[in-house]
Amino acid sequence: MKNKSGAFRQLRTKIFLRTVAMGAAAAAFVYLAYSLLRGNFANFMTAFFQKMLRMDYNAAFGLYERLFRRHMDGIILLSILSAFFLFLYIYLHRVTRYFEEIDKGLDALLQEAPREISLSPELGSIERKLMLAKHTIDRQKSDMLIAEQRKNDLIMYLAHDLKTPLASSVSYLNLLRDEKQISQELREKYISISLAKAERLEELINEFLEIAKYNLSDITLQYSEINLTRMLEQLVYEFSPILNQKGLSCRLEAEEDITLKCDADKMQRVFDNLLRNAVLYSHGGTEIVISAERGKDTLTLKISNHGSTIPQEKLERIFEQFYRLDAGRSTEGTGLGLAIAKQIVVLHKGTITAASEGNVTVFTVTLPLL
Repeated sequence: MKNKSGAFRQLRTKIFLRTVAMGAAAAAFVYLAYSLLRGNFANFMTAFFQKMLRMDYNAAFGLYERLFRRHMDGIILLSILSAFFLFLYIYLHRVTRYFEEIDKGLDALLQEAPREISLSPELGSIERKLMLAKHTIDRQKSDMLIAEQRKNDLIMYLAHDLKTPLASSVSYLNLLRDEKQISQELREKYISISLAKAERLEELINEFLEIAKYNLSDITLQYSEINLTRMLEQLVYEFSPILNQKGLSCRLEAEEDITLKCDADKMQRVFDNLLRNAVLYSHGGTEIVISAERGKDTLTLKISNHGSTIPQEKLERIFEQFYRLDAGRSTEGTGLGLAIAKQIVVLHKGTITAASEGNVTVFTVTLPLL
């Protein structure tokens, strides 16, 4: 209340001073008019009639009495009322000017005019609020345009990512149907490829459904206390075949039995996505390092890998939905893994960042200890 009261102090002071000034001017005008009408006004009008109408003094004074003196009270009252309404009009004109300024500011706000909204200094509080509303509207409009663009990107990516494995699977199935004399070995190969493409299609659909769930639904976390060290050891073990296939190794640096209170399933998805991303973009024959450190109030987990240095402009977009480092989209994946990981970390009131320098990329997850 104190801030709101102080916001209009300058306006109230200016209106009060103008009111006092108008009142003083009106009082001075009435006093001057009364003094003239009761004093020198008679001599002035008598002299005026003498000069203009060529009358002697007595005739001129008699004319003054008939025209003015007998009606003096009415003339004084009329003068007072005229002064009152004149100064009232001037006063209201000055006060309503503030409302006209506010009205123009609202018009600029509603019409989304590019110019800045400028009001009188005493309306500074209203000007700031109008500008805040304008910037909020501009930001919301920008967000809507971005959301529309992301929706269009979603449609494009869906078409691209779903079409490729689907078309490949259909082609191999057509071959199986049309080639009657195909060998058993080749038949099994085509069936295996078709199955792999179908599984890839299922994986893509599941990814799209999951990101849609995080975007459109209120997710409730199921907290439980987990042994983070054991979860990470299990994760490294499960990735062993993929690591061996690419000639990679993975080292875990963590204390024994680090505990963390979180949604176990969702947090496992975060670490799975981060390690999968590290495997995807690591150079062959290099080592991936996973480290976990428990602090006083937070737990910090880092996953680092050796690969091409990621430019800063790409790092700033790396957690966006459907964003891929390779513009040609030649790598496996939907571009959703890191976006999903960030959604989950944010739900846990944590942070996730990425840094890349000297061919080493590090993803850092910081989670509060509950």
